[in-house]
Amino acid sequence: MKYICKRFFIKILFLLFIIPTTVFSQDKFPDGTRIPDWFKKSEPTNINKLGRQYKITDYSVGNDSTLVQTQNIQAVIDKAAQSGGGVIIVPKGTYLTGSLFFKQGTHLYVEQGGVLKGSDDISDFPVVMTRIEGQSVKYFPALVNADGVDGFTISGKGTINGNGLRYWKAFWLRRDWNPKCTNMDEMRPRLIFISNSKNVQVSGLHLKDSPFWTTHYYKCENVKLLNLRITSPKTPVKAPSTDAIDLDACKNVLVKNCYMSVNDDAIALKGGKGPFADKDETNGENRNIIIEDNEYGFCHSALTCGSESVHNYNIIFRRCKLHEAQKTLHLKMRPDTPQLYEYILVEDLSGDAGSLISIAPWKQFFDLKGRTEPLMSYAQNITMKNIKLECRQGFDITESDKYQLKDFVFDNITLKTDKGLQDNTKSIKNVILKNVTINP
Repeated sequence: MKYICKRFFIKILFLLFIIPTTVFSQDKFPDGTRIPDWFKKSEPTNINKLGRQYKITDYSVGNDSTLVQTQNIQAVIDKAAQSGGGVIIVPKGTYLTGSLFFKQGTHLYVEQGGVLKGSDDISDFPVVMTRIEGQSVKYFPALVNADGVDGFTISGKGTINGNGLRYWKAFWLRRDWNPKCTNMDEMRPRLIFISNSKNVQVSGLHLKDSPFWTTHYYKCENVKLLNLRITSPKTPVKAPSTDAIDLDACKNVLVKNCYMSVNDDAIALKGGKGPFADKDETNGENRNIIIEDNEYGFCHSALTCGSESVHNYNIIFRRCKLHEAQKTLHLKMRPDTPQLYEYILVEDLSGDAGSLISIAPWKQFFDLKGRTEPLMSYAQNITMKNIKLECRQGFDITESDKYQLKDFVFDNITLKTDKGLQDNTKSIKNVILKNVTINP
């Protein structure tokens, strides 16, 4: 009996003291609540379990990169939906199309060597009610769309190509003519837009050259984005506003094992904008978001809160490698929008970036909509730890009376930079700097 008790006691000591505490900490969100097991599962999509397979070339769709075949491809989707669902297969080859709309029970699979390519003629994208830049308005849908679906998947080893070059050139030409033109003024579709949906998985594909935002998820719950390669160029023609992933009022999202290199934010948390954004039911918060084990090439920021954002809560950004990210964590504070960014954990990062953290007023397309006074925004309970970066500037924090910063922790951080500027953290109420090393 004594021997059994001794073994039991030793086992308890092992669990409490020998196993690294990070194992336990990873099981909790920043607010202390347990991370559900759903986040720990990242299996690839098995299309053999998704019903009948519909290869588009079996239904009057030809391998022709010059012929827009929207109607024929949409007919295959509609046929599958009417027959109880199934997987739309894009085989090897290039297939040119405008907007496609997936229905409940249908899925998209692009085979290796297969390319679903967007038309560069905006007339192939009908104007519809949609969500864009924190508003629900009439605008252009994406190349691939799904609304109100449960269990929708997009997968494969092929490519969805937005064919954005013509749109990018037109945007910059318009901007030269009218420097005040907005992102929406030059008519551009997104690559993927999924809205009001549950249990979504997008995996395996190369998503490239989107005319506008690359992937946009609005009011979705339980979304997994796995093993994706998302790219758009910064040269020779900049691909404007081609965010890799925009999460817009979403809950329970896992972004894992992805590579992102785009000419804007890699991951942006959105949810609405304007002085009454928190009262508008079309807006909402992002909650329980885990971003892990990803790699970043050039981007404006690896993780951004804003510029259209109301409330971001329980965000984890960890175990990622950065190269040429202009910012690591960017908090865009809009003085025309009530904002609260809280319980954000950034940990276990390495590589190089323009800055470790950037916080500044964001006044692009500022509009108080008749109000006379700017609004106050807040960022609190932000932790950054176990980070080793080469960067131009460590703490890029602008002091402002339009927002309040409090309860920040910077722990075990090594920065190679000539501009550490830890003094910038003095604008944060209750800031902890522990084991922060800055070397030129």
